[in-house]
Amino acid sequence: MNPTGPTHLDQGPRVALRHPRRQDYDEIASLTRASAELHRRWLGVHEPTVEAFERRLERFGRPTHEGYVICLRETGAIVGGVNVNDILRGSRQCATLGFTAYATTTGRGYLTEGLGLVIRYAFGPLGLHRLEANIQPGNTRSLALVRRLGFRYEGFSPAFQAIDGEWRDHERWALVSGDVRPADGTSGHR
Repeated sequence: MNPTGPTHLDQGPRVALRHPRRQDYDEIASLTRASAELHRRWLGVHEPTVEAFERRLERFGRPTHEGYVICLRETGAIVGGVNVNDILRGSRQCATLGFTAYATTTGRGYLTEGLGLVIRYAFGPLGLHRLEANIQPGNTRSLALVRRLGFRYEGFSPAFQAIDGEWRDHERWALVSGDVRPADGTSGHR
């Protein structure tokens, strides 16, 4: 496989963006298992089954959801994932983001660069105007990530989402297309 081949939607200095494929299951399942402790507090515990993976791929086939994997440009290895969920068209042109890094590569800036690519893609080819990220208040790494990428704090949502059977509070952060920073997450507007 050519990691910088035509299947990539966009690429930055170190990572490339593409849609997930059925053949990614083994790699993503392994990364998910290795990252269980990293994600447990924020996402709960879920065994990465083939059936669950197939349901995700099916959901990404709908016009209201897009899914991406972030891969290293040099090797094609998956280092993160981003979902663009609940896409609304018409006068809103908005969606919510979900994203994940994996324990084996966290802390290296890959998710910052990759999420920057997704943002650029969402505001470009997807034609969106606004993206939201809903993050639990204690998830300091995710909060720092969206701040780096220019998201603005908009409010607090009590009991926003059920995770492992418990309703959890979230902070709402948003970015509009006019506020996009470069895909590498550095400061400055394009």
